[in-house]
Amino acid sequence: MGKWLGTNKPPAGSEEWIGFLDRGVKLEGTLELTGTFRVDGEVKGTVRCKETLIVGENGHVDGEIEGSVVTISGKVQGTVKGSQRVEILPSGSIEGEVQTSCLVIEAGGVLDGRCQMKSQAKGVPAAVKPMPLAAQPHGSSS
Repeated sequence: MGKWLGTNKPPAGSEEWIGFLDRGVKLEGTLELTGTFRVDGEVKGTVRCKETLIVGENGHVDGEIEGSVVTISGKVQGTVKGSQRVEILPSGSIEGEVQTSCLVIEAGGVLDGRCQMKSQAKGVPAAVKPMPLAAQPHGSSS
């Protein structure tokens, strides 16, 4: 634990864990983070993370989440923005809006709301990209 609280803190921008909010901890306001962080407590407000943000099974966020990769195992009410990816695991649920270029919802995960997906290149909606046609096997009749 001294790694997070003492002088051995990892440099900003590294993908190492920088800390967590444990079960039973409540925070109201804005939390700005530079590395990988886990929320198992309750947050009411905004969480901004430059790396990976994990909302654990006991975590609850009511507000806005921004991160590079956002993984949800708990409950989120509000807006989730993932610049690279948003993942909803089997025990996770989001009630609100998701904005990302890549959304992964595992069996049992819940998204109750709206999803806006854009490609990573210049904000062009992903639905506009042409999809290649699958090659028809020889001898098949159409």
